[in-house]
Amino acid sequence: MILKNVFIGTYLFLLSICTAFAQNAIKGIIKDKNTKEPISFVVVHLSEIEGANAVNKPGHQHKYRHSHTAGTTTEENGEFEFRNLHDGIYLLKITGMGYLPTEQIVEVKGGKSGYFSIFLEEKIFQTQEVVVSANRNEVDRRLAPVVVNVLNTKTFEAVNSCDLAKSLNYQSGLRVENNCQNCGFPQVRINGLDGPYSQILIDSRPVLSALGGVYGLEQIPVNMIDRVEIVRGGGSALFGSNAVAGTINVITKDPVDNSFQVSSIFSSLGGKSPESVVNANVSLLTKENKAGISFYQSYRNRHSLDIDGDGFSEIGKIESRNFGFRGYIRPSNVSRLSLEYHTSDEFRRGGDLMHLPPHEANIAEQTDHSINGGGATYDHYFKDYEHKISVYGSIQNIARKSYYGAGKDPDAYGTTSDVTWVTGATYVAQMRKFLFSPASFTAGIEYQENCLHDKMVSYNRDLKQNVKVGSGFLQNEWNGNLFNLLVGARVDKHNLINHLIFSPRINLLYKPSEHIQGRLTFSTGFRAPQAYDEDLHVAAVGGKGMVIKLIPGLKEEKSLSYSGSVDFYKDWDLWQVNLLFELFYTDLRNVFVLIPVGNDPDSGYTIQERGNGKGARVYGANMDAKFAYANKLRWQLGFTWQQSRYKEAFAWSETADPVKNMLRTPDCYGYMTLTYNIWKTLQVAVSGTYTGRMFLPHFAGYISKDRLERSSDFYDLNLKLSYDFKWRGSLTFQINGGVQNIFDSRQKDFDQGENRDSKYFYGPVQPRSYFLGFKIGNI
Repeated sequence: MILKNVFIGTYLFLLSICTAFAQNAIKGIIKDKNTKEPISFVVVHLSEIEGANAVNKPGHQHKYRHSHTAGTTTEENGEFEFRNLHDGIYLLKITGMGYLPTEQIVEVKGGKSGYFSIFLEEKIFQTQEVVVSANRNEVDRRLAPVVVNVLNTKTFEAVNSCDLAKSLNYQSGLRVENNCQNCGFPQVRINGLDGPYSQILIDSRPVLSALGGVYGLEQIPVNMIDRVEIVRGGGSALFGSNAVAGTINVITKDPVDNSFQVSSIFSSLGGKSPESVVNANVSLLTKENKAGISFYQSYRNRHSLDIDGDGFSEIGKIESRNFGFRGYIRPSNVSRLSLEYHTSDEFRRGGDLMHLPPHEANIAEQTDHSINGGGATYDHYFKDYEHKISVYGSIQNIARKSYYGAGKDPDAYGTTSDVTWVTGATYVAQMRKFLFSPASFTAGIEYQENCLHDKMVSYNRDLKQNVKVGSGFLQNEWNGNLFNLLVGARVDKHNLINHLIFSPRINLLYKPSEHIQGRLTFSTGFRAPQAYDEDLHVAAVGGKGMVIKLIPGLKEEKSLSYSGSVDFYKDWDLWQVNLLFELFYTDLRNVFVLIPVGNDPDSGYTIQERGNGKGARVYGANMDAKFAYANKLRWQLGFTWQQSRYKEAFAWSETADPVKNMLRTPDCYGYMTLTYNIWKTLQVAVSGTYTGRMFLPHFAGYISKDRLERSSDFYDLNLKLSYDFKWRGSLTFQINGGVQNIFDSRQKDFDQGENRDSKYFYGPVQPRSYFLGFKIGNI
């Protein structure tokens, strides 16, 4: 009996030890919902949760606390595994490139292993995209307090764009134009306002300075971009100076899987001028998702193009090289350190006699840029992920050598140095209840500085500008079942303004159902009295340079923006639909205008001064529609109607009549993209833009005196075909080709010769062109 009791006791003791050390595990496989094929290199994030209800509803906002986290990626066969888990309820978050994010709650106990098959839906268009530009925090786009539109790699590929400038036309309210026949100075307009009214950010940081903005849209290759987030309307309450018309936030590629891709495009502009682009991307992750890094490289060589045969270029030469990386390290489950670096070397030239030094040409605009920049961000969560502190810093240095000259001027060479840096910190608190509902509180401080030195002997310019801005901001967003309310403000102290700038914002989101969202927005913006991108560009007009200077005592420009919108989402079987209608109104005060003041008595170049006008009003409507059928068809289109008028007429010329219309701004414009998978491996993409009629300034030189012109309207249509070959298992080889601007819809009345007005350039930039490309990789 004693021996039996000892035996039973020993058995129970060993059983308890085995039970205590039993290894719970979660195993599974990730598959494509349509093809049922396994998906490799998908990121699977695991977190233990407390107080969770076992629901698995797409888009459901879970309000539990996280007490344990881990991460991994699926193998080539699509499988994943988490070991050594204790009993509990866990949340799986699955994200894969090109697929909708998915969540699933699982329970493990008693030393058992669960095996799960999880199916991902292809991301047809962005309705559940996570965005950061609405309130500086990651939020589902459908729950964002303001309308955030997103451009992603699918759009870049459909429209065959190689840089940011060629991509931005494909969003309502946005229009990219070329402002110079010689050097190709691009500018993006949001809701009809000039480029300097828009704030362009790189990973939410304002490092693109006035100098960087001159050619910056063409210096950002699309293969460094994960997505572009666009917020229309005043955004100074979040991002400070210049966010008057809106904000364009370029989010660079984060490493999310182990992959690579190499691609190349060869084009013939106008059927006679070659252009080649070569891109490469590599992304690497550690097994446990504790660290990762992604690299990109881009090379572009575009020859100049003389469209009208007068010996002077309408499209300038570009040769550029870009390289960069973005990586991260997770020191713990509650912290992350992100690092980013980018470099660009670009040469561009336009005019005539391109084989000679610029001072031996009749007209030459030539720049040589060397750009280096980078940044770091440290994020730390605490108190069960309900609080977050972020500390960040970014810097960018630009060295430019330039020649802006006419008449074989030997002194029109110049040098420019530009350093921009920004540093700051933000604190975010997720409150389970504040006053009447759950809320998210955000506060932060930021300091930015820009040191610019632009020297051009021939134009008697030695511009030294130091801009220093200290800022503080806070906001609170209440998240109710029916309403979300955000109230926030930012205070900026700009060293060129002798008082504080206060920028408030109020946003209301109404959610009557899961299919409809309504938004009302009030926001503000301001522009400081400083040099902007167009001030650092010298146009050749009438065989002479045209220089912009600032009037002493220039006041800051302010804006009040109001908007209201309705968003509709609906799925019908295999169909997905998203419709958006938005009304907007912006009131500009102390608006900046360019005033002609004659010629310099010594050198003879033309001078325009930037002064303050009485004000302006911009109002109108944006309409967007998105349709998708399974993974076969994607159709997206948008249209903008607007009125952009000064409150009183201003004299843009000494000889022409004053105008109230904002020049170079059409009242109507729009876009369309359509992609159709004929077979699984064969795709056709049709895209295009519409540009309505607009008033344009036309300065004397080629013509006898200044006059106001009115353009015709333009329909720019593109076609692209692509075919995919599966190669060695997970590799895909693609060949593609097509035609851009099929109808050759473009300006037909260029000025000619050395006395032309190089700023008299409007409509689609590129004539009818043909391209052929290839791509290989496992992305």
